[in-house]
Amino acid sequence: MEDISLHLLDIVENATSAGATLVEINLKEDRAAGLLEIVIRDNGSGMDREMVDRVTDPFVTTRTTRRVGFGLSFFKQSAEEAGGDFTIHSEKGRGTEVRATFEIDHIDRKPVGDIGSTMVSLIVGNPDVDFSYESNLDGNEIAFDTREIREELGHSVALTDPAVLGLIKGLFEENKGEQ
Repeated sequence: MEDISLHLLDIVENATSAGATLVEINLKEDRAAGLLEIVIRDNGSGMDREMVDRVTDPFVTTRTTRRVGFGLSFFKQSAEEAGGDFTIHSEKGRGTEVRATFEIDHIDRKPVGDIGSTMVSLIVGNPDVDFSYESNLDGNEIAFDTREIREELGHSVALTDPAVLGLIKGLFEENKGEQ
C-alpha cells in the first residue's frame, strides 16, 4: 500500500464486511513522543481469540472468495517498518479495535495520503454504516460524525448526495496540513 489512507480503506472494509454499523477512526500525531497513532474501532461481529492470534498471517482470512487476506498483515508490516507497533483487540459479538503507531519522522513511514477521498469512498460504498472520524495531524484538527450529519439533513437529503460528499471532502481539503 502506498499510503496510510489505503490501509484505512482496507481495514474499514473488513469492518463493514463483518457487519459493523459504526466505525470510529482516530488519527493523532504526538510530536513530543514522535508518534502517529491510528485507531480504528468497529461494532462488527468481532473475532475469537484464536482468530485474533492468526489474523495478521497473510494466508489466514475469513473470506470464502479467496484464501489470502493481506490487509492486516500489510498494515502491521508498515507500522513495524516505521519503528511503530501494531495491536488488535477483538471480542466475538462486540467488535474489533485495530491500533497502529508509526514514528513520525521515520524514513519508512508512508505518507498519510488522501483521507478525504478515502472517507468519501467509504460513505458511498457503505451508505448504511455510520462513521465517526477525528484527527489531529500537524496541528490541523478534523472531526465529523455521519450520525450528526444524517440528523442535520433529515430525510430530505441523502448522505451520499454529491453536494454532501463535496462538503465532507472539502472539510479535509480546508484542513490539510503537512501530512
